[in-house]
Amino acid sequence: MLYWIPANQNIKNFNKHSAVDLIRFASNGVSRTELAEQMGLTRAALTMIVTDLLENGVILEAESRAIPNGRPPVVLEINPKGGLVAAVDMGATHLNIALADFSAKIIGEKYLPLDIKQGPQSCLAEVNRGLRELLAEHNINLSQLMAVGVGVPGPVITDAGMVVSPPIMPGWDSFPIRDNLQKEWGCSISLNNDAELGALGEWAYGAGRGEQNLAFIKVGSGIGAGLIINQQIYGGTTGSAGEIGHITVDENGPLCTCGNHGCLEAFAGGNAIALQAKKMVASGKRTLLSSIPTENLTAQEVGKAARRGDLPSQEIIMRAGTFIGIAIAGLVNLFNPGAVIIGGGVALSGDLLTTSIRQAVRERSLRAPKQGVHITTAMLGRRSSLMGATVQAVNIAIHDLIEKKHPVYRDILAPEK
Repeated sequence: MLYWIPANQNIKNFNKHSAVDLIRFASNGVSRTELAEQMGLTRAALTMIVTDLLENGVILEAESRAIPNGRPPVVLEINPKGGLVAAVDMGATHLNIALADFSAKIIGEKYLPLDIKQGPQSCLAEVNRGLRELLAEHNINLSQLMAVGVGVPGPVITDAGMVVSPPIMPGWDSFPIRDNLQKEWGCSISLNNDAELGALGEWAYGAGRGEQNLAFIKVGSGIGAGLIINQQIYGGTTGSAGEIGHITVDENGPLCTCGNHGCLEAFAGGNAIALQAKKMVASGKRTLLSSIPTENLTAQEVGKAARRGDLPSQEIIMRAGTFIGIAIAGLVNLFNPGAVIIGGGVALSGDLLTTSIRQAVRERSLRAPKQGVHITTAMLGRRSSLMGATVQAVNIAIHDLIEKKHPVYRDILAPEK
């Protein structure tokens, strides 16, 4: 499974955590018989585990919604009222915050502008303010949160809870992000790269459901990849896996934010697309973009103009897609995923981008891996990383609940008077 199992567990506890993960990601619940078969346990052994989870309030029994006729069987599901979590998705220019229950259902959401270049002190103050405002809007106390999942647009050292040498996050290198937020909010915090969380969100609830191996390509201001291999998030030795945006596609190309020349991101990232549009307008070329003030020209505006039929804008988007497709073809040849999912703000440009990506992959991938992969856009849209952060938060909260690690659990699960 994708998720954390506490170390030094006895077999019963280990099986509890495994059972919870299987129940969480069954699309229509799972019966006791199915669960016993999947775990290789006897019915008696499974009954002991299920009884403990029911008593803890982690799971509940419900009638299956997958049977159209006849009496539906009883299945096991995660108890959505088991607790509350929050998710934070920080991008280069945006901040998305959500509150969710144990079923990962979003019960409140706030979308705000953010300039990641302002540094950790300023940005984390904005994050803290945004979360507290969202909690107040829903009459929820901060102390009720069991965990928060946080995503950032840079390479994350998960164990240390910080980013290392992030190309588009000046001033953030080795700043203790997780410890800072944990002290501020008083609950468990997970910190992951935003593209990794995009992969996780699409695997759990979007276009990647059921895939063993997938890549999520986040095309925003920069370009990053989240990799899932054998249903495990792959972060690499130092958390830097998936930095596809810094693959060199032309050694004589433009300067990239990482300091090298000719990176994919310098050709096809959102900032690069906006720069190309500004140069095009300055050259006097006829385009719908000419009516937009230069300071307001963004990749999103280029995408809008392209969808309206503006040929120069279409050329920029399609050229970006070709460069991205060339890089993805190498990825497809290297690790042979079953799915490549294109997400991020630039992906909202639509078919012009994905069509050119698919064409480049078809032309440059080897036959065997090419036949086994499908390339699609993110089903969750701009929520991909946010939902991945929600999955991580629920994961921590549920497994802590099983271990009874947080006093808030006893308050929430106490019987109503």
